[in-house]
Amino acid sequence: MSSIITVLVAYNQILLSQIQQLLLFIVKNIPLKSPKHDTTSPKYNKLTVDKLPVIKQPEQLDYKVLLTEYKTSHGKNLKPVKSRGSNPVTVGTVCHRCDAPHNYLYDNTGGRGQYMCKICGLRFNKDKTDFKIGALVCPYCGHILVKKKDRKHFNIHKCVNKNCVFYFDNLKKLSPEDYAEYQQNNHKFKLHYIYREFTIDFFKMDLSSLPKGAASLTFRNFSPHIMGLCLTYHVNLGLSTRMTARALWEVHQVKISHTMVSSYAKTAAALVKPYVDNYDYKPTNYLAADETYTKVKGVRHYVWFVMDAIKKSILGYQISNSRDVGPCILAMRMAFSKFKEFPGKALKFAADGYTAYKLAQQQFMLQDMDFNLIQVIGLTNDDPISSEYRWLKQIIERLNRTFKFSYQVTNGYGSEEGSNTHVALFVAYYNFMRPHSYTYWQPLNPIPELEALPNMPAKWQKLIELSQKLILSKQPA
Repeated sequence: MSSIITVLVAYNQILLSQIQQLLLFIVKNIPLKSPKHDTTSPKYNKLTVDKLPVIKQPEQLDYKVLLTEYKTSHGKNLKPVKSRGSNPVTVGTVCHRCDAPHNYLYDNTGGRGQYMCKICGLRFNKDKTDFKIGALVCPYCGHILVKKKDRKHFNIHKCVNKNCVFYFDNLKKLSPEDYAEYQQNNHKFKLHYIYREFTIDFFKMDLSSLPKGAASLTFRNFSPHIMGLCLTYHVNLGLSTRMTARALWEVHQVKISHTMVSSYAKTAAALVKPYVDNYDYKPTNYLAADETYTKVKGVRHYVWFVMDAIKKSILGYQISNSRDVGPCILAMRMAFSKFKEFPGKALKFAADGYTAYKLAQQQFMLQDMDFNLIQVIGLTNDDPISSEYRWLKQIIERLNRTFKFSYQVTNGYGSEEGSNTHVALFVAYYNFMRPHSYTYWQPLNPIPELEALPNMPAKWQKLIELSQKLILSKQPA
């Protein structure tokens, strides 16, 4: 018994010696204190979105009222300025606060640009917007933002104040190596406060545009049942238009061209879209968004999806030729329109770390539609937010894979109308006809009129009929 205890004590001493060696290794090679600078490269700051600026609204006065008050209190009129210098105030220059004309303005700095109003006492520079209504102000230092760049849909305003707190904080985060590079190539870094002012109103754009090239429902050579068969093979089973035409011939002995199949698809997309977009989905407060790519004539396009993460229904969708904030806002508008009353901060909107979602959130805040944007970064749970809300991102990624399966057989779209048609029909099938394991292999949104029908071609015809009734009901009498 004593020999066993002796062996265990000796083994314990060996373990303690190894632990001591490991601690010495950690102390020598791994610093216990993190460096003052951020280990993340500051070059990625260009992908961040700063908070909204302050809109400066100074008190606006009327020089006529001020002149009347002066006469009442002093018993005489206020005389205009008699310019004796070599740089008189030019005609047309007015005070930024009270709109006093040029003959009441002093040249306050001998031609260097600063003027002083004799009526209200304001000192201002005629070439700056410091005292104009609606000036954009840095929320950190209070200086007026300077317009730097013009982009397609927005202008970039920048705080150029070297003493700005925001600038100083970002400067302190630079490592010695990054600071040396910043001295040589400062354009590679984003240290100053930046605001993007959009010049297009994405909240006034039409969300109900219909695809072009649709045919009428006057069936001459085929019946509505043939149209239902075309949609079943083309949408439900994911066959291309040529393979759909071939299946109709080989299975049903129906001779139809692939162009007619495409025409039927465009017609169905135009008709079912109003029903899909206006259906009462009763969404929950958990939404997820993501974008995936497609090809139109060999050029990369993007499909934006916003779905109810709990009920799995697609609430918003948009197709664009660019991956910018415009189509992102339109897809989010379509999803938010499904709420009878916007939930506000109770809404949890999950997306990836792409900047467009943060910019879109700012634009919705300007419309008094604030919500919680949850950005799940990367593929691994490196932060608490990603760990808690990873499941929301996984749901939308699963939807992207389902869409890709239906898209791959087309080998890219031949036109933008074709891409619009496919996505509209995909959303209709996904929300109302496709069986899902989440609902025990039933459709996500059961429609009693469709459940009573025995096959898919009949269900497509019924969905088109229901959409036609909806369109007629919304038309003015």
